[in-house]
Amino acid sequence: MRDHKPISLESHLANLPLLSGIAADALKHITRSSKIVSAPKGDVLFRAGDACSGFHLLVYGQVKLAFTSTQGTEKIVEIVQQGQTFGEAVMFLDGVHIVFAQTLQDSMLVHIPKVAILKELEHDHSFARKMMAALAKRTHDLMMDVEAYSLLSAKQRIIGYLMSDAPPAAIGSNQVEFELTAGKGVIASRLNITQEHFSRVLHDLCDLGLLEVSGKHIRIPNVANLLKCQDKP
Repeated sequence: MRDHKPISLESHLANLPLLSGIAADALKHITRSSKIVSAPKGDVLFRAGDACSGFHLLVYGQVKLAFTSTQGTEKIVEIVQQGQTFGEAVMFLDGVHIVFAQTLQDSMLVHIPKVAILKELEHDHSFARKMMAALAKRTHDLMMDVEAYSLLSAKQRIIGYLMSDAPPAAIGSNQVEFELTAGKGVIASRLNITQEHFSRVLHDLCDLGLLEVSGKHIRIPNVANLLKCQDKP
């Protein structure tokens, strides 16, 4: 694990959009109930079938959420990045996790227990609305995924992912360079394509002069031209 300065648990939770603006006493109660989880790369945080006792905030690192078939085939449904949360929806179902969560990098997380959240929901209607909004966003993101898998070509999905992985300054820029935040196999699974197909599309985009790829390093010589290519199936 990397050495990091001790974190202020309360300050991290206070900056979480879901918890911003709640009463100081409520925040302190949730902070006291929560715990920091340090997890090295490859650590499994929970498995499909495990009871859900709360949700997680990723302080740093990276986590994949995935299904595994009986044949051992893996399908990644989400790559969780720093500052994001996961597990909220299952927490309210009184059921079990249907995916497993595994760290892709050395990570630090905060586990926020269900009992603390339910207690605050009873007293804070504003907090309840924020929680509903967060769950609605999860549903919206899921529908966007279904749309992409159903209607967009592999090339369109890959270009969309590259632009989402690029730094915010890339929007409106003429050219941009960045490092992919995940391995190519992980990204391919997330986009519902094989790693071979993913590599083939990258190669084709390179041949067209739209990309330059060296390992995880990506250079887009002309962002506008790449986005024009995304408009074509």
